[in-house]
Amino acid sequence: MNAPLLPVVRLMPKADARAIRHGFPWVYLNDLVTDRRTKAIEPGAVAILEDAERTPMALVAVNPDSRIIVRVLDRNINAVIDEAWFAARLSKALAHRERIFAEPFYRLIHAEADGLPGVVIDRFGDTAVVQPNAAWADVRIDMLVAALQKVTGVSTVIMNGSGRARGLEGLSEEIKVAAGEAPTAPIPVPMNGAIYMADVMGGQKTGLFYDQRPNHAFGQMLSKDATVLDVFSHVGGFSLAALAGGAASALAVDGSAPALALATKGAEAMGVADRFATRQGDAFDTLAKLNEEGVQFDVVVCDPPAFAPSRKVLETGLRAYERVAKMAAPLVKEGGYLVLCSCSHAAELSKFRNASARGIGRAGRSAQIIHTGYAGPDHPLMPQLAESGYLKSVFFRL
Repeated sequence: MNAPLLPVVRLMPKADARAIRHGFPWVYLNDLVTDRRTKAIEPGAVAILEDAERTPMALVAVNPDSRIIVRVLDRNINAVIDEAWFAARLSKALAHRERIFAEPFYRLIHAEADGLPGVVIDRFGDTAVVQPNAAWADVRIDMLVAALQKVTGVSTVIMNGSGRARGLEGLSEEIKVAAGEAPTAPIPVPMNGAIYMADVMGGQKTGLFYDQRPNHAFGQMLSKDATVLDVFSHVGGFSLAALAGGAASALAVDGSAPALALATKGAEAMGVADRFATRQGDAFDTLAKLNEEGVQFDVVVCDPPAFAPSRKVLETGLRAYERVAKMAAPLVKEGGYLVLCSCSHAAELSKFRNASARGIGRAGRSAQIIHTGYAGPDHPLMPQLAESGYLKSVFFRL
């Protein structure tokens, strides 16, 4: 029996077909011919993309409800998006992670850069958390989960359908067990000699942020015998790494009581609870109180959520980063270190660095930049897609 004919979508004459041919993975709504037939395509359906001259270019996923109306899936227009196709992509991604990491705790799929547009998969040993943030993956979640189990051997798969990206795709929010059984307790994750507790059912995003791993390691190097302040700490990212590296003490600050409870559990599992303390509350309020108390630390880290998630709010976000730097700088001892992080892709490095330097200057401190860190190698960058390089960690010596 012949396979059903796929729908065809076409670029507008003004669209940059060359960028797509050279690897750019998206077509925006205003670059595609959106006639009645295109608008009638089911969100997540697979189609063939043609240029304005009707030359086939790629096999794509279409979502008429999204500003990114087309996502490139395969340059081979005869490819079939089935379980074997998913397994091939997953196997390539797994080979890279297994070369780098001795233990199965890492980001396995980093969306477009790993050939699965809009899909994030984090692995926690025998459990994987899948975020299908694009319609094409959402409608094929069973196929993806089956391939994931076959390739990695994980027994439990959690589908985490939450977050801003799904809203932009017109997808509903839901968290469910897609295979196996939900963990009944947080999963201990070894990283940089520390132990983190990942709540894969109720935590932020997938339950843990793997992207900061190399920056935790650099901060750890600065923290031997040091007093450390970790603001926006989540489950103890920088503070637990510092304690694993021999820090004298660490104070974790976060707005989330459950996140700090997980950080404390991690410190207990490591046997360093006597050197670890937490303060729950708004980060800006806590920074202000610490300044009033006149305390100082050898190492201060601020790793806030994305203050500039889009270009529309870039200026507001940069002012927030400047404010963080201004409030954190006085808390650093002379000759100590201030680590400032941004996960806003709209705030590219030079803009973020300048905002941070302005804040330090406004606090009356002078600084050297000693290191700039990015996401780890399990968060590969797609060269054609600048948005995939969102994380910056700038290490200052004050």
